[in-house]
Amino acid sequence: MSEQQPSVTSSATPVSERIDTTRPHSARFWNYFVGGKDNYEVDREIGDQIKEFFPGLVDVAVAGRQFLRRSVSHLVEERGIRQFLDIGTGLPTADNTHQVAQDIAPEARIVYVDNDPLVLTHARALLTSSPEGVTDYIDADFYDPDTILAEAGKTLDFDRPVALMLLGILGHAGDFEQAREVVGRLMAGLPSGSHLVVYDGTRTSEGMIAAEKAYMESGAVPYYVREPDEIVRLFDGLRILDPGFVRLSEWRPDADSATVPADVDAFGGIGVKE
Repeated sequence: MSEQQPSVTSSATPVSERIDTTRPHSARFWNYFVGGKDNYEVDREIGDQIKEFFPGLVDVAVAGRQFLRRSVSHLVEERGIRQFLDIGTGLPTADNTHQVAQDIAPEARIVYVDNDPLVLTHARALLTSSPEGVTDYIDADFYDPDTILAEAGKTLDFDRPVALMLLGILGHAGDFEQAREVVGRLMAGLPSGSHLVVYDGTRTSEGMIAAEKAYMESGAVPYYVREPDEIVRLFDGLRILDPGFVRLSEWRPDADSATVPADVDAFGGIGVKE
């Protein structure tokens, strides 16, 4: 996701010309933190700098991947969801949305959305589907919900519930009210029984605030950490499922949850449209 004006689907600019290796990028930066190899020296440099004074940001990245796995598993197993619209895909690593969902329900259908050229290149190569299901990719901007819904509707059945996944991306929104409006428009286009899944880094420690400052000063696309009480407003009009909008370590924890601190600086939750 970026703060640019909405991009058109399938930009005419060649992908190679859209990749900027001169400044850090959030998808590559996060990929480095979770042990991926799809990053550049500039991403590793700022990552190492932040890890020196705030290693807790690595915990946020790891906890986010764990939350993806637990939330998708819950939606498929307990809520009967078979369709996912994952915006702000990021670079593929282990336990991507389609892998988790289709491992439980091979017929699951997943549409990924991003507008980053490096993500686009990897997604087309790596985000493959089970034979029974479908995995598709849309090159579009978060701030263009009409395009996202129109394109996703070619793969997903909007007469059946969909899970809208917004994992670790809304911190890129400089104008939170605008982001809330976009999320509202996306949910309005989905049927009753659809779910909204959100997590983001939070302004809940001095270390996280310092990490935000260092990242901003690196020249990367800004990422704003916010108070949980602000982020939770994304769920206005929805019923938030138990255990609520809580630290990721507290959201339906399992054995893997013990690998990150209990006070990890990231909150998440799931809301349902009734």
